[in-house]
This record gives sequence, C-alpha cells and structure tokens, in this order.
Amino acid sequence: MLMGGVWFFYFAGLGKSCIFAAMKIVEAIARYHDYIAHERRLSPRTVGAYDAVLEGLEEWLRVQGVVEMEDLTARDLRAWEMEHMARGEAAATVCQRLSAVGSWLRYLRRQGLYDRDLMAKVSAPRLPKRLPVFFRESETEHLYDAGLFGDDFWGQRDKLMLRMLYETGMRRSELVGLREGSVDIAALTVKVRGKRDKERVIPIEIELAHNISDYIALKKEQQGLGGTEWLFVNHKGEQMRPEGVNYVVKKYMTSLSDADRVSPHVFRHSFATHILSEGGDLVAVKELLGHENLATTEVYTHVTREHLKEVYRQAHPRGRRK
Repeated sequence: MLMGGVWFFYFAGLGKSCIFAAMKIVEAIARYHDYIAHERRLSPRTVGAYDAVLEGLEEWLRVQGVVEMEDLTARDLRAWEMEHMARGEAAATVCQRLSAVGSWLRYLRRQGLYDRDLMAKVSAPRLPKRLPVFFRESETEHLYDAGLFGDDFWGQRDKLMLRMLYETGMRRSELVGLREGSVDIAALTVKVRGKRDKERVIPIEIELAHNISDYIALKKEQQGLGGTEWLFVNHKGEQMRPEGVNYVVKKYMTSLSDADRVSPHVFRHSFATHILSEGGDLVAVKELLGHENLATTEVYTHVTREHLKEVYRQAHPRGRRK
C-alpha cells in the first residue's frame, strides 16, 4: 500500500502487526525539512544548517550506493564521520553534524517511518576541554574608576549594566529581561527569570542598590523614557536588545582587558571565578548562577586552579625559573 510516497508493508505474526517503511533517504530528509520549517518553525538559518548537513550526508551516501533508508547502517554513518575527521574538521563541528543526523533519525522514529536507533552505535569524537574565559580582577576594577563612564543618562546606563553583569553573574538574556519592579532596593535583591522560565533571586550590595535607585530616578527624568517599565532601554526608549548589550560590553572592555574573548558571558565567568578564588562556596555559586547541575559549576574550580598556577609561575621566584 502506498501512503504519501512511502510503501508500507504489513506482516502479521504472533498476534502483532509490524509496519516496515521503504523510503528513499532524499524523501526522508525532505519530510524532516518540512517538519522543522513549517511545524516547529525554526529560524531559516537553523533550518538551513540542518539542510546543509543532511543534504551533504545524502550526497555522500548516494556515491556509496546507499539511497534507501532500509539500507542505511551505523557503519555508513561512522564512515561518513571518519571522512570528515580525516579532512581535519574540528571535533565540535563533527559533533554538530552528528547531532543534526540524530535529530533527523529521531523524528523518523517518532513518526513510525523508521525503527532503527543507528546513533546508539555511533560515537561522537571527544571534545577538548575548554576552560571559561574570564576577566582578571585588576581589569574589572576599572569599572569603578571615576571618569570611565559619561555623566549623562546613557553613560550611567552603561555603567550600571556592566556592574550588574559583574556583581550578579546574570546572563545577558536575564539582564535585558529586567524590569524596574525586578529590583527590591529594601531587601537588596534582584529577581531574574532564567532558562526554562525559572526564577531566582540574587542578592546585591548596598552600593549597587543605590546605583540602581539613582539610575531609575535619572531614567524617569529622561524625556521619552519615564513611562517604560524595562530597566535597561535603548535610544528609542525600547527594551534593550541583546546585541546592544554586546556593543556596550565591547565598547568598554576591549580596551580594559586582554582576554581572548570579550562578551557579556565573560562577566558571568568572571563573577564565578573571582568568588571561588576568594574561597567562596561552590554550592552557593551554583545557586547564584542558576545552574541545575553542580558539575556545570565545577568547571570554575579548574579555572581558579589554573589561574593560581599562572600567578605562581609569574610571581614566585621559583616559578619564574622554570
């Protein structure tokens, strides 16, 4: 029986019915494209990335003589993976390719169009461990220099944004999502909405609370901005966009820091690293950052160890000799 271009064969045995779908790989990919583009409505850029991986796989398989889903094996996928590794592709890139293939095959299984879990027999390459980039304490101290920021509203906005990123460890998305009501000046807390819409409360120092209070008062005096509830706004009086936060961070920190990367998230890494280097509690840092798993936070303990080693090598007489 033909259904939507797919042949379904029914076999009866032991009182159960089995469905076997014979489908060309190119059609299976087209179905997945329609699903992510029209049902899930992923962004064109994301859909294009999936298409590029899967179409590349289909072309490679066709050269090998594999055009039907029923002929596809885990060995084929491993050979395809190894070819990309042999080309010198980064492990992270190969892992992204395998992730796209895995998502495609899971979709087919959910739809009852395929019944094999090939990815269970395919191992992704190991990714090298990368320690988080962070600003040094001597660099973040410049955020408190007199004269670094302008005295006008926009300079004060930039100052408060950077100080909040550093002193709270919040994510960029959490920062732009702040409203004036998110801050409890009396209780010295800020309520943020994190991943999966999960709320958490972050304590703040009294100096930062005063900075926020002064900023809100200045904002109310600024023409065209007094009526918005968003804490951080752009020049149009609209909610600050993530790209705007990136711009502000790079505007100041590019000249203040020699870190390999400058971004809002580096402030988050710096927040955790600096607390732990001063003997802060790991579990407390986990809660402050909003991590669900302690293992995610533990990476910062490795950062502090490496940082201490570097300090020793640069500063200690015995370290400099080696």
